[in-house]
Amino acid sequence: MTALQPGGVDAIDVLEPSCRDTAAQALAVVRDGVITGEGPTTRGRVHFSRALDADDAAWCAKILTARAVEHQPVSRAEAEALFEINDAATERSDDGRFDDLLAKAVAHHAASASGLPVPSRTVALSPDTDIESWAPARAANVNADVLEWIASQMRGKRHGNRALMAMVATFVGAAALPLAAQLPQVFDIGM
Repeated sequence: MTALQPGGVDAIDVLEPSCRDTAAQALAVVRDGVITGEGPTTRGRVHFSRALDADDAAWCAKILTARAVEHQPVSRAEAEALFEINDAATERSDDGRFDDLLAKAVAHHAASASGLPVPSRTVALSPDTDIESWAPARAANVNADVLEWIASQMRGKRHGNRALMAMVATFVGAAALPLAAQLPQVFDIGM
């Protein structure tokens, strides 16, 4: 075990991911901390249950960009774990960092699962990198099964992630009309 130290969090023994599977497991630990306000990722700080703060977002970023997985595409299991964290958090105090990370991680997974090239996670998931600089611009480039999976993850959720919805709208573009008829809740970005 090695210590990960995002933000001002005291050293905490957490498995540093050795592969995408252990990264998904580590993200589940973050999710559990968000749900309960307790656990290794919340130790040494005040953390309320169902709250997501800057340290939680930093944990997610640190896990997703660990050396062992940095040059691998984001897996579906990792993206699903991020959706679970998103669903678990009813209060946010991370200045939008988690929403940005979620949108970029989902785009990274969608592009790679569609056979498209993606930059390293360190580049793609950085808050300094615009998603438009590397993510596919049209649905024609994204696998329909992947789009359906994203839509199923977003359908009926209480928290709308504007960055993710904008990314999906960018992916789908003009192709949104037939898909939007089937999945109206997904493409309603509330603007």
